[in-house]
Amino acid sequence: MRRSLPRRSHYASEVKPELDNSHVSLIGWVHEIRDLGGIKFILLRDVSGICQVTARKENLPVEISRKLEDIGVEDVVYVEGVVKNQPKARLGVEVVLEKIDVLSRASRPLPYDVTGKVPAGIDTRLDHRILDLRNPENNAVFKIADTVLAAAREFFRMNNFIEVRTPRIIATATEGGAALFEVKYFDGKAYLAQSPQLYKEELVTVFERVFEIGPFFRAEESHTRRHVSEFTSIDIEAAFLDLYGVMEILERLIVHIHRRVIEERRRELELLNIDLSIPELPFPRYTYDDMLRELEDSGLELEWGEDFGTEHLRILGEKHKEYYFITHFPTKSKPFYIQPCEDNPEISESFDLMYSWLELASGGTRISDRKLLEKRLIEQGLNVKAFEHHLKVYDYGMPIHAGWGLGLERLLMVLTNKSNIREVILFPRDKFRLTP
Repeated sequence: MRRSLPRRSHYASEVKPELDNSHVSLIGWVHEIRDLGGIKFILLRDVSGICQVTARKENLPVEISRKLEDIGVEDVVYVEGVVKNQPKARLGVEVVLEKIDVLSRASRPLPYDVTGKVPAGIDTRLDHRILDLRNPENNAVFKIADTVLAAAREFFRMNNFIEVRTPRIIATATEGGAALFEVKYFDGKAYLAQSPQLYKEELVTVFERVFEIGPFFRAEESHTRRHVSEFTSIDIEAAFLDLYGVMEILERLIVHIHRRVIEERRRELELLNIDLSIPELPFPRYTYDDMLRELEDSGLELEWGEDFGTEHLRILGEKHKEYYFITHFPTKSKPFYIQPCEDNPEISESFDLMYSWLELASGGTRISDRKLLEKRLIEQGLNVKAFEHHLKVYDYGMPIHAGWGLGLERLLMVLTNKSNIREVILFPRDKFRLTP
């Protein structure tokens, strides 16, 4: 026979003053309990939020009172009661308890305080991640992430992009210099993909405009607040565009995401105490040489051709607080597939999207000439034969094309004002963390 399941009439967030004197049934977790002797206040949490359930023991049957005595935090409960306007209660309303059933008991004591009243470091939080995610503020981060992903897909379809899915198990590196995770592949070896770069370039010869959102892997030795081993990348590639065309797409995407988050996640933004605004277009654009001069003016010189380190970026971020582009990096500092400028091959048609000192995205015009691409592979010490499957696509008609990769988690750090990338990843992976 089919089990009889309890049914809710309303979610916690739907319990509002206009329901005064209405009978409701709720299902959720006990977030917090306050016992004042004759009255017990239960904060009931579900996916929508939290509402207050008030139990006046003198008005309850003995059986219900006994159940109340044994209620603990994070127990899953079914509640029936009557909505009453109460200015002192959360949201100005409470549910006066008539019935309560425990559907599932949590252990006691719990290893982590979901309410956040007992402070915990990031490692403790990640060790007990499921409990940590039940905290409304932490939970809000991932509801915002849900909107970001939906908004990105919406934007790409509005702009004639096709969503693609490329392999995560690959035979060779897609970028020079980045560490790879090696995996056993039947009787041989393979690697976890660092990016969809070569595949998305090939696919523009079929679909012209493609995008992919998915996990990628880098064996990062760096253990910082912005580096992890598994991350989510939002990638595009577009035929018949150069760096300027895809930069415009990127900044318009950022604006679209801001707009959707503001429209759909006001409650979550309020929980995080964030006043998010829509950035103005176009984003400021500065060349690599411009940034070198700014660093020199700040008393920190960097030799031309060197990449910006954290110290340099923090200085630049003090002056540039919002989104901005840095363009035209030295060719030798960029991957082999980035197009050198025709008038000066030492400079590349490349860019990074920055927010203050944090790099969010990197992209540029790609090389569309096979001979030049082979030359660049050799210059970077890579084996041309290992890229033969990619190179032969250039013999089938390769258009001018450009693209970029945007780090989802770094963008979420900006949107949620978090300083550690691990706070915006459900189950982060780095050199020191493989569980939970």
